[in-house]
Amino acid sequence: MSRGLRRQLPALVVAGLALVVALSGTVYAAAKINGRAIKVKSLPGNRLAIGSVPGNRLKAGAIRGSQLAPGSITGINIDTSTLGVVPLAARAEEANSAQSAATAQSAVEAENAKSLGGYTAGCKPGTQAFAGACWQSDPSTASLTAPAAAASCASEGGELPDALSLAAFSQQPGNTLATGDEWTSDIPVVSSEDVYAVVAVTPEGKVTSVVSTATKRFRCVIPLVG
Repeated sequence: MSRGLRRQLPALVVAGLALVVALSGTVYAAAKINGRAIKVKSLPGNRLAIGSVPGNRLKAGAIRGSQLAPGSITGINIDTSTLGVVPLAARAEEANSAQSAATAQSAVEAENAKSLGGYTAGCKPGTQAFAGACWQSDPSTASLTAPAAAASCASEGGELPDALSLAAFSQQPGNTLATGDEWTSDIPVVSSEDVYAVVAVTPEGKVTSVVSTATKRFRCVIPLVG
């Protein structure tokens, strides 16, 4: 062996050993290094392959909203049960509740309006609203004297109509006064005690006067509250 080769042999041995060690280290790293062996924050995000880290490996709150690209998360990716009420939706619910409350209040007020101190407001069957009261739609079947007619209306909680109101009532569509006039509550002339005339109205709406002892048909005017 030449002197030059003997001088180079140690260097070649060292280089070979270094190569073996380097290759062994790479194999060891590939086999032994895993995620647990990596120090926290030692790898920047741009060194990770896309899709290499699944969502279930991320800590809750690790990614803030400001770090997400616009449009990267859609509605189907969000668990709606975790969301609170949207402000406008909350207002809509409040408006709906307010509307329901207003409707309920209106219903209560309407119901209360039907009664006052135990009395009901409205016209009973057989009567119709006219001039702020309930007028009997048909005249009485019996003919009575004026005083008796007034007493009959009083027993029903009403009274005979005044002459001008009865004349106006007779002109309303569908209203017809009894043949032979109807009594009113007006007394134009008193001759002496218990001798007087009472105004009556004809079917044509004409105003006339008749002695109170005559007998005629009549209709009563009853207050709306009864």
